[in-house]
This record gives sequence, C-alpha cells and structure tokens, in this order.
Amino acid sequence: MGDSSDLAALDATGQAELVRSGDATPSELVDAAITRIEKLQPELNALTTERFERARDEASSTALPDGPLRGVPFLLKDLACSVEGEPAYEGMEALRLADWRATTTTHLARRFRDAGLVILGRTNTPELGIMPTTEPASFGPTRNPWNTDHTPGGSSGGSAAAVASGMVPAAHASDGGGSIRIPAACCGLVGLKPSRGRVSVGPSGSELMRPLSVQLAVTRTVRDTALLLDVAAGPEIGDAITPPPPGAPYRELVRTAPDALRVGLMTTFPARDEAVYADGVAAVELAGRLLESAGHRVELAHPPALDSPVGLSAFMPIWSAMAASNLATWSDRLGRELGSNDVEPLTWELAEWGRNVDAVAFQDAIATMHAYARSTMSWWADGWDILVTSTLGEPPAELGVLSTPDDPMNGFARGATFTPYTPVANQTGQPAISLPLALGSDGLPVGVHLVADYGREDLLLQLAAQLEGAAPWSERRPALFA
Repeated sequence: MGDSSDLAALDATGQAELVRSGDATPSELVDAAITRIEKLQPELNALTTERFERARDEASSTALPDGPLRGVPFLLKDLACSVEGEPAYEGMEALRLADWRATTTTHLARRFRDAGLVILGRTNTPELGIMPTTEPASFGPTRNPWNTDHTPGGSSGGSAAAVASGMVPAAHASDGGGSIRIPAACCGLVGLKPSRGRVSVGPSGSELMRPLSVQLAVTRTVRDTALLLDVAAGPEIGDAITPPPPGAPYRELVRTAPDALRVGLMTTFPARDEAVYADGVAAVELAGRLLESAGHRVELAHPPALDSPVGLSAFMPIWSAMAASNLATWSDRLGRELGSNDVEPLTWELAEWGRNVDAVAFQDAIATMHAYARSTMSWWADGWDILVTSTLGEPPAELGVLSTPDDPMNGFARGATFTPYTPVANQTGQPAISLPLALGSDGLPVGVHLVADYGREDLLLQLAAQLEGAAPWSERRPALFA
C-alpha cells in the first residue's frame, strides 16, 4: 500500500478493491484518511464533528460488514442522515450548544454501514440546508479547495470540499433544490440527484410531506456514484413512493453505452432571453459535441414550461413552510420555543413567511407543483431523452456573496441567478446529475447538468460514463489536495 497521498488519488471503488485483494486493510485506509482530514481541516473547515476513534475501532473489528465498500472511509453530511446516539446539529447553533444526539438511525445510514463504509465524521452544512452556499454561523464557512476565497456550494458544501480535496473518496449529500449538484459543480465532482423515492428517507422522513428532498452522495467518478446508488436504492417499509427498479445493477449498466438518444441543449436562463455565464455556455456546447460524436441526436431545445414563472411560485411556499416546520419540530424536541435569537436571520425570515402559508395555501402549492411537473415532463413524453444545461448560472461565488446576514433575503434572492436550473428536478422528481466536464477561465470547475425522465438514472449514468470516457476529469486536482 502506498502512503496517504497515494490513497487520496483512488476513488471509493479503487480503495475497496485494495481491501478485497489484501493489498490494504480497512484500518490502513481509515488511518490514512484521518491523516488527510487533520491536514486539510484547518484550511477548509469541511467537518463539523469527527468520530475518529470509533471509526478506528469499527475498521479493525471482525464485525465490519463485508459489503462492496468494506473499509472505505466516508463522511455523512450533518443533515438528515442520522445515526442514533451521535451528534446531529443540522448547521444550527442551538443544536450545537445542546449537543443534540440523534434518536434514530436512518435507513440510508444503515445501508451505508452495511455496505462496509466506515464513517469518520459529519460535514458542514448551512443552517437546515437552506442555502446554496455553506457558511453557517454555527461552524463558520467551508472553503472551496480550488480557491479558498470561494464557496464550495451548498447545502452539501462540507461533503464536496472533503471529497474534492481528497480527505475521503466519497461522502453523503442531500438535495432539496440542488444541494448535491451545486456543490458538485463548484468543487469539480459528480453529483447525482436520484428520482423521488429512489432512496428511502425513512424512518422519520416523508416523501409526501417533504417532496423536494432526496439523498445520495458526491463522488469523483461515475462508477462510484453508480455503486453508491446500488447500495442506497430500494424501498423500505412504509415508503410511499418507489420508482421502478433498474434492469441490472447500476454499476453494471455504466459499462454499457446507451442507445442513440435525443438530447436537448439549453444555454439561456429560464424565462429570460439571456445566456448563462460564458464558461457555462461553453461547457454545454462541449457536452453537445461529445454526445453528438457518440452518436446521439443533439439540438438546441428545452421544455417550454421552464420559461414559465409557475415553478418558482410553487417552490417558495413549500420551501418556506418547510423552514417553519423545521423550527417547530426542533422546538418540540428541545422542549423550548426557538426564537429569532436561536437561528440565523434568513432562517427566521423564511420561517415567518412559512407560518403564513396556511393548510389551503400549502395544498394549493403542492397542486401547482404537480401541474408544473406534468407540464415540464411532457417534453420527455414527446420523445426527448435528456436535457443538458450548465449546473450553475454563474461561476462559484466568493464567500459572503450569497450569505448576507445583514440583508438575508438579498443573498437568498441571488440564488435564483446562481442556481437557475437545479430546483426544477426537485419539483418534478426527476433524476439529474452534475458532471465536472470543464474548467472555467478563472480556474474553477464548471458543471454540466443532465436531466432524464423519472426513474431513468440508468440513462443518466450511462451517458455520464460516456462523457467521462470522452473527457476524463478524475485526474484534475484542486489547489488544496491531500
């Protein structure tokens, strides 16, 4: 086995192969990852809590599950994916001060552990995952390893910074409006948002009550994303929504090229006759050329519904009601009413907005969202297979641009230009993936965003593997790399 920096260059699949072949032990992988984290954490601030000694005990135990990722070091985002008895702060100062401990282990956390992954800690997130940047007052900003003056994105920014810098080969992430794909684009990673219901949010979550949010991971390679989806996907008891299963494991499907597909390219902002930033346009055009050379039919086209303001009108009542619900839930758990001094100004303003969304307005918003989804998805029903856009509308922002505590709604509103495409797939429930296809003129990664029909993660991953083969990215390294 090489040193820690040699291991940092390997993806999760490669590290698991070392363990299976006997060329490394789980303990060696875990110790090397801890060394890398301790080296980079002071500069990047990617983690909120660590569990190094417990991880070492688990890695050396004969009870470590013999799954497909046995011994591979991994991190959990400090939001949604809880482990009973362990810290769960969700970016909130009130929970950090209370040293809140989770009361349940989620199905996804159990599946990750059953696959043999060894959890080293939890990663930084904006308060309650609200923002597309990771700058919580409770733990301070996470920095982008490509340029530490810039955001790693959000809300899975801590996970993205950790993977991009080589701390770990992959990390858990969640996505309610782009929070897997945005950090993947900012940090040069692969980020797949699965179809609604593909990955269980149980036992405490609900796809019906909170239909926008899904979970999976950020990785450096398509094969890692496929393997982690195999690990994570599948219904659990009581799941209300379950998309059809794939015809074969995703890790096998990515080895086969898809049939010729009909692909639409979009380079303008939704509902605006204005192109996104130049590097984003260039990356979409590059993707189009690569796909065309692979035999796909590529045209400038997109769902007409994307140019309607209806999507945003449905998203905001649901998003703000979720903020209000979160504060009510945590007030109940903590046994005291959380007030404006307990949370960040943006969280409080959104929650106040959400408290004015009564039951009728919320149901109306859900109905509007589903009507918008049907209108949007009719484009796929009309014969299109894939929509390609840039992931972001502009380059990764500098820290402090999107997080504006003195004028909280200003930074929040800026998110509409920063992330013009990603929330749509959360409303429709479709799978979408961000791929690090290019580097911009500023040296920062540029993400290309692919969206498929509901339940067609297989197509996304096959197409992603084609693009990865045509324009490999896994050898690119940020300025801060282990």
